[in-house]
Amino acid sequence: MGQEVCDRCQTPLLYRHLWAVGQEAAQISVGTTIGGRYAVLHPQIWLDSQPGLPPDLLDDRPDTAQPYLTLYPYRLHLPGLYGFYAQGKTRSPIFLLDHVPIDAQGNLLPAIETQWSTAAPARQLYWLWQILQLWQPLSEAGVARSLLSAPNLRVEGWLVRLCELIDDEAGEQPREQDVETETSQPSLKDLATLWLFWLGEAQPQIREALREVCQQMQAIGHQETGYQTVANQLNALLLEQAAQLPLKLTIAGATVTGPQRTHNEDVCYPDQFQLPTNDGLMPYVGIVCDGIGGHEGGEVASQLALRSLQSLLRTLLIELANQDEPLPPPVICDQLISVVRIVNNQISAQNDAQGRELRQRMGTTLVMALQIPQKIPNAIGTSHELYLVHVGDSRAYWLTSENCQLLTVDDDVIGREVRLGRSLYQEASLRSDAGALIQALGTRDADTLHINVQRFIVEEDGLLLLCSDGLSDNQRVEQAWESITSQVIKGKLSLEEAVQAWVTVADEQNGHDNASIVLMHCQVNRSPHVYESRPAKSEPQIPPLPDNSEETELTESARALLYDEYSDAPQEPARRKSSRTWTVAIGLASLLFIAGVVGMTIWRQLDPTGFQQTWERVFGASERD
Repeated sequence: MGQEVCDRCQTPLLYRHLWAVGQEAAQISVGTTIGGRYAVLHPQIWLDSQPGLPPDLLDDRPDTAQPYLTLYPYRLHLPGLYGFYAQGKTRSPIFLLDHVPIDAQGNLLPAIETQWSTAAPARQLYWLWQILQLWQPLSEAGVARSLLSAPNLRVEGWLVRLCELIDDEAGEQPREQDVETETSQPSLKDLATLWLFWLGEAQPQIREALREVCQQMQAIGHQETGYQTVANQLNALLLEQAAQLPLKLTIAGATVTGPQRTHNEDVCYPDQFQLPTNDGLMPYVGIVCDGIGGHEGGEVASQLALRSLQSLLRTLLIELANQDEPLPPPVICDQLISVVRIVNNQISAQNDAQGRELRQRMGTTLVMALQIPQKIPNAIGTSHELYLVHVGDSRAYWLTSENCQLLTVDDDVIGREVRLGRSLYQEASLRSDAGALIQALGTRDADTLHINVQRFIVEEDGLLLLCSDGLSDNQRVEQAWESITSQVIKGKLSLEEAVQAWVTVADEQNGHDNASIVLMHCQVNRSPHVYESRPAKSEPQIPPLPDNSEETELTESARALLYDEYSDAPQEPARRKSSRTWTVAIGLASLLFIAGVVGMTIWRQLDPTGFQQTWERVFGASERD
């Protein structure tokens, strides 16, 4: 007990605090050792004293285990099924959950209701918004009742986390502080009932508006069509309160080849070695791309993705800066997905043009952060929205002086097997291909690509870390975050120095791969200086792409693939010109497409009646003709 590495293979040993599900587990005395392995530290909190051994895994899993697997993409908020404690043939197994809201000392994180009265208005609304975002996926999985149990809802700073998943049709008697539902299928009316319990201690400036939201939820009940109305109403309150706080952003990044590689297939933005200035994206955007496809393949895909994203995001930011009303999160998510699909198809078209098939196809992972400063009516500042776009196994972490929170879920074989309900995480991790990617930009058509987009609100000081697996492999971020982060927050380390510190961790403790790191420092209410969005009534101009002098590091053949110029091989002039012409045409068509999508979406949101009438006149006439 307490040994840090395995005697035989030197693998680091992770001592897990597990949540034991059920009343039977809750009645086991503290201090008991279960099965010679699990030490009961607190009611339902067990410490696995033999982390090198696999847990019990049942061949015939109970149906109630399935939601823990299918809801794996929501791992930021929800626990995972670690294994079971088999009590024998005559007794039901006890579910053992990991990734639960338990601190390093084995204590439950505080319940939301114990922190509610002292939380700031923006944080109170942010907690409720997260709960509402979980409502639909948990309802579809039959465990929405999990959000109606006050003791089940825990908080880790801004983040809402659940102890366990509660079956909607379990038939158990409601526990203390649980909301009793009229039917087996919980509704938004039941969720509003829980929120109304907290309304008396809501901050005065949001109390009445929050009461109106609850009344709207009660009126909706089981009607699915009203969900988005409530979500938009709550989001408007959240953005208004968050915008009262000043927000300062600074950003830095770097990419390195690593001691064991000869060529770098990673790219990032910004890159301190080629830092662009006045390009319309700083300090709002951070991008990390990790190329796939080997030398002269992965580097081309990542470079092409970065250049395309820079151009498309400038257009999107200008469109958003000129809106008088903030767009709701689903609209912005759709726009970001459209941007990434265009980039994906550009890389895929390059693969097709070069006859690349199967494993020869080049691609790239993507993790991208976009802080969108939308104007908020009746507020001094702009919105504190932070969007994360993720494909592959590059990662995003939120770091504060107290916490290291992984925000993304890797697109790998482990995640696929768990999400599809085929295996528990511990089972899937034993596969030889466990860490293999299941998707990346450019390897296939965008119609088959699942692009992960998340929306967060920045309402506390912290660091957003974007990185490729050259840093995140072997849990290096989880091991080294505390000292680097604390020095930045205390002002003892500049952001550029912090990036270099992470580069050192990647090189010295991993070193097997290229590494890219981008750090975005978010400061709320601690500095008189605020990064302002572009002037509301001015017409921003899109500056030219920065001079990418890093292109000189590419090989001649890689540059040829990226720019369609084959200098070292004889080509027919007419064919080369035609290829360049089609490349330009596709690029222009892509820009026109995304501009059209953005314009149509904004029109539909701001003037739904006019949009519908015009749509019916145009397409109705076409159908009659």
